[in-house]
Amino acid sequence: MKTYLQHHPWQIIEEGFHPEYQEVSESICSLGNGRFGLRGNFEEGYSGKTLQGSYFAGVYYPDKTRVGWWKNGYPEYFAKVLNGVNWIGMHIRIGDQLLDLASMEVYNFRRVLNMKLGILSRSFTVHPTEGGQLDFHFERFCSMDNADTAAIRVHIQSKGYHGMLRLESFLDFDVHNKDSNYGEQFWERKAETLEEQFAMVAATTKKTAFTVSSAMHTHVTRNGDDLTPDSVLAPMKVNQIFETMMHEGDVILLHKYVVNLSSLNIASDQQEISGRKKLATARHAGYESLKENHIAAWQRIWDSADIEIDGNVMAQQGLRFNIFQLWQTYTGEDARLNIGPKGFTGEKYGGSTYWDTEAYCIPFYLGTADARIARNLLVYRYLHLPKAIENAAKLGFTDGAALYPMVTINGEECHNEWEITFEEIHRNGAMVYAIYDYIRYTGDAAYMNEGGLEVLIAVARFWAQRVNYSEPKQAWVMLGVTGPNEYENNVNNNWYTNYIARWCMEYAMEQIEIARTQYPVDWERIREKTDFTAQEVDDWRLKSEGMYFPRDETRQLFLQQDGFLDKELMLVSDLAQEHRPIHQKWSWDRILRSCFIKQADVLQGMYFFEDHFELDTIARHFDFYEPMTVHESSLSPCVHAILAARLGKIEKADEMYLRTSRLDLDDYNNDTEDGLHITSMAGTWMAVVRGFAGVRVKDGTLHIAPVLPAGWKGFRFKMHFRGRFLGIDISGEHCTVRRLTGETLDIVVNRERMTV
Repeated sequence: MKTYLQHHPWQIIEEGFHPEYQEVSESICSLGNGRFGLRGNFEEGYSGKTLQGSYFAGVYYPDKTRVGWWKNGYPEYFAKVLNGVNWIGMHIRIGDQLLDLASMEVYNFRRVLNMKLGILSRSFTVHPTEGGQLDFHFERFCSMDNADTAAIRVHIQSKGYHGMLRLESFLDFDVHNKDSNYGEQFWERKAETLEEQFAMVAATTKKTAFTVSSAMHTHVTRNGDDLTPDSVLAPMKVNQIFETMMHEGDVILLHKYVVNLSSLNIASDQQEISGRKKLATARHAGYESLKENHIAAWQRIWDSADIEIDGNVMAQQGLRFNIFQLWQTYTGEDARLNIGPKGFTGEKYGGSTYWDTEAYCIPFYLGTADARIARNLLVYRYLHLPKAIENAAKLGFTDGAALYPMVTINGEECHNEWEITFEEIHRNGAMVYAIYDYIRYTGDAAYMNEGGLEVLIAVARFWAQRVNYSEPKQAWVMLGVTGPNEYENNVNNNWYTNYIARWCMEYAMEQIEIARTQYPVDWERIREKTDFTAQEVDDWRLKSEGMYFPRDETRQLFLQQDGFLDKELMLVSDLAQEHRPIHQKWSWDRILRSCFIKQADVLQGMYFFEDHFELDTIARHFDFYEPMTVHESSLSPCVHAILAARLGKIEKADEMYLRTSRLDLDDYNNDTEDGLHITSMAGTWMAVVRGFAGVRVKDGTLHIAPVLPAGWKGFRFKMHFRGRFLGIDISGEHCTVRRLTGETLDIVVNRERMTV
């Protein structure tokens, strides 16, 4: 764990420069607005250890992934998230010295990410070799009010420095990915334009032909007087240069206005025209006006999404940080986009969509925003259904069976690890569960006939074909899978996978019957489109009713998979600290043979289907599996926090909550430098709302059963539910629910029914 960041309810503060953690700080200080984003790199550059990263939603490169062990159905490519144009770039020369915090003594360093305002700032002092000192203050934001616009302000003041100051403001598209082979370039030069009031650089991705352009206007004053730039044009780079002499008390003020465009939204041949218009609008509005509108947009988000905690600043900071990063990554305006596991904070993992979206992020957006945002996430998967059917066909499945990809950016599978690509098929169940979760939460039953049922049918077909009958077991089994716990590969009868497969077939049958009897016109259209036959229901019923589940009768436990008890059963508490995290310290062979669990597996199923099990059954499984769980997946702690809160294990729930909320801030798993764990951040919100507040939806009714962690005096939040906007305040033994908008609502609080 790293503890160099100060605790503050609304800010992430680094007091004093910590170069050894620079890449971690860059990840944590990432900014975005749903269209584009970037890591917290220094504007002026940095020659020390750094990961330069600027990213654009939906823009990718299909890196070749064909390998020696390639078999039919293996992905043809790995969808790389591309490092794009460096639009914050500056060089600042003080006399003969280049400003570089890796090679200069730096004083009074302070870096602040203000989450309430959506602004990253940095200040420090340097002592030039010519004498005196210069005070620097940087500030920037990616506008949440205008998703194509960003702005930077730099304030420089001389305190005793007399000499030349040279400022270079540039856009640079000659960039590379950290993981590229031998400096491979994924961008091809398209255009450069350089004028006094307008500069632009544009490039096109190889293979996928996305065009991205960045336009800038830089305005510099010295003591309020404008400075005139010189211009330098180079392939894939435009540069505006300002030079001036500085004396005691002089103040330099630089404003850089940027418009970033992608052909996902603006055609490549229209980008210069659009860029000129948008940049002129930003320039005429001015920095303060752009900033004010940006802050107002964030305030609207916080008015709906914030959770306020009394009595625990660490818990508060972690929660707001995660909410902040989620909204920076995805705003729900475009059904073609989704929530990448690293968002705009790093290159790792590739693709843009995992099952994390359905299992973790949709509940977050259901609670914090209008239902259309979560609906757009479902539509995203519906639009990819033809590709999911193609993916299944490549593996030998027929008749419209669908296998959604583990990782994708356009519906095609692009994950290049066979044990996940072929075996971690439980993701198919998350697609169906998300539809179920959305409808029970919003009451939007119409979605089932507008796309949902087609997905249910295609997924049920997959499960029916994926099982086979075992004569020795006299049951339907599922062989060769990897469950959510990725520390066990190629196992037979993973309990969670079998359970969600059975449920998917049962849910599909139930919804088909509702459509057939209540919506005959819609059903006829769906039946024809899917080539559905009545015999399929008989097949699904046979297999769902006869599904096998591994079980130990002595312990009265469902087993992770066949043979789990053959392992040497150990507790995480018995592991020496030098062995943690095991994914960095142990060989893969040793991990696979151990009993240690990366993330919830049986417990994931009990979280999803909580009402299917008695409370003592959940408790028995929690007590058995959690002590063997190393929580080295970012998706693990929140599920355990929710279940622990339900079971009254408040100390454990609090421990798991802090782990999920501060996973990146404290760098629990020593991997924050690669980027943040964006999709699992939704689990922090879930841990509070579904865990400590005990929010559930049962038979269309909202249930609340709160508990309060030690040290918390109370907490309050707002949430959307079935067209209403509610305010919930939990303090001590009291729970107050207010209906802020919408019609009267019946709810259940601590098993007592009441009307709001």
